[in-house]
Amino acid sequence: MGLTILGLSGALSHDPSAALYIDGKLIAAVEEERFVRDKHAKNRMPYESAKFCLEQAGITPAQVDIVTIPFAPISLFSSKARWHYAKRYWYAPDRSLDALLTGNRRFKRYRKKILWCLEQLGFDAKKVRLEPVEHHLAHASSAYHCSGFTEKTAIMGIDGKGEYATTFFGYGENGKIHKIKEFYDPDSLGGLYGALTEYLGFEMLDGEFKVMGMAPYGDAAKYDFSRLAKFEQGELIINTDYANVIGFRRYKEKGKGYYFSPKLIEWLGPKREGDIADDPYVHYAASMQALFEKLALEMMDYYLGDILRETGRLAFAGGCALNVKLNQRIIARPEVKELFVQPASGDAGTAVGAASYVSVMNGVPVEKMEHVYLGPAFSNEDIIAACARHPNKPEWEKIDDVPQEIAKVLVEGNPVAWFQGRMEFGPRALGGRSIIGCPSVKGVADRINEQIKFRERWRPFCPSMLDTVADKMLSVDHPSPFMTFTFDVNDEWKARVHEVVHEDGTARAQVLKREYNPRYYDLMKELEVMTGNGVVLNTSLNRRGEPMVCSPKDALDMFFGSDLQFLIMEDILVVKR
Repeated sequence: MGLTILGLSGALSHDPSAALYIDGKLIAAVEEERFVRDKHAKNRMPYESAKFCLEQAGITPAQVDIVTIPFAPISLFSSKARWHYAKRYWYAPDRSLDALLTGNRRFKRYRKKILWCLEQLGFDAKKVRLEPVEHHLAHASSAYHCSGFTEKTAIMGIDGKGEYATTFFGYGENGKIHKIKEFYDPDSLGGLYGALTEYLGFEMLDGEFKVMGMAPYGDAAKYDFSRLAKFEQGELIINTDYANVIGFRRYKEKGKGYYFSPKLIEWLGPKREGDIADDPYVHYAASMQALFEKLALEMMDYYLGDILRETGRLAFAGGCALNVKLNQRIIARPEVKELFVQPASGDAGTAVGAASYVSVMNGVPVEKMEHVYLGPAFSNEDIIAACARHPNKPEWEKIDDVPQEIAKVLVEGNPVAWFQGRMEFGPRALGGRSIIGCPSVKGVADRINEQIKFRERWRPFCPSMLDTVADKMLSVDHPSPFMTFTFDVNDEWKARVHEVVHEDGTARAQVLKREYNPRYYDLMKELEVMTGNGVVLNTSLNRRGEPMVCSPKDALDMFFGSDLQFLIMEDILVVKR
């Protein structure tokens, strides 16, 4: 066995995960939340996820050459990061002094926790080779090294923050990453979007998708949000009178402090509550999205424009890379030939990023990320055993032709819980752990929402489609295996698959090649035969507020806790009579 590298992320606060590379091949990658059934698994260690990676590879801790983490100590003298933080947070002198005097305390705590976790897994803490990688370098590597791009590649990373950096611009060439510019906390576009997410009544790090989904219902021209942030002379400056605030500047309610200030409330009115999205909050969402897109594109042009005009290749990661509306605008740029967005762009993906970076630094290039089916899989025998143990005593039958049988159920208007093969890595269900429906059946999206997902009504459902359909249905021909882009839907198809077209005429599409998920592909082929459309409605297999389903037991719990009637796990069909 060659070079074996285990990447561990998330002991800081949220989204712990693990990823394992052996000789440049990604063997496994998985989020802790899926095992512990706690969304984002806040303040937990990547214990179960690391354990799974080792089991999947069939190796012991002693066979791991390097363990790497996406968090590193930041020097007070060779980087401006800690000085910038101290200066911009002058109004919270305790935090400013902390950044200058003990600015790597978080790293030391993090390292200690990881070493403790490794001991629980059976590693020898005295012998383990633990290599830290800067957070944004890990994001950059997860995008660039997994993109498969061989030419010079522009690299962009935008998220809340890592150690101190919030934004990264650089380029990759011959496997090496070169840093051009970083911005530091509190100057964070992701942090600003997160603060407005909180103001709009959602949880930061979870509700940003909801704000993006709400935005098309509003009019961005109604409110001018330009006072919140500006990009001038190559610098991003967030207005900390309103957002990205700490200490006494925070707006507080019921004992909880938020990342926006009372001044924001004075300007925009009370924080949104409940599930209804109406005037003026839909317009605020639209204005925030418009400002976010404008500033992100200005920064990209300023720092990466020359490289993009030279080769047209861009690799993008960080939580903000999951903003599919921004990505649609990037691929519309004439200078951008291809954009690769890391499918697990948030902090979970930094386990892959840190491990891929260390692999390349040790002379072992990593393979292109072609799919994300990197989690656990279960056999028919596992599934039958889970049915036998389950308190609801499910009735099950084994069926012969799953794609054909399930396509019939879908065409009759029924949603189906679809549990097949290895679980996906990252936040998107891509046909491993999905709830599926026939997108030409009127009302199926509402039915899934009311009976199963209990989601806000403005959030769109997305299509998975055959690679032979994409150029007919979508206005732009661009690879989209991971649902990281929205596309305008051609007029004829808006009527044909109305259940997967959003308010603004777009769809967040997964375009599938058969080799990566043959059974899901064959299901869509059957739908094409029956309805003329090789497209399926796809949303993640979970209830609201829960992580995506991992095991057959999770699937059965979710199934009996919802109004779903059909659950197919491998060849085992469970039906509620």
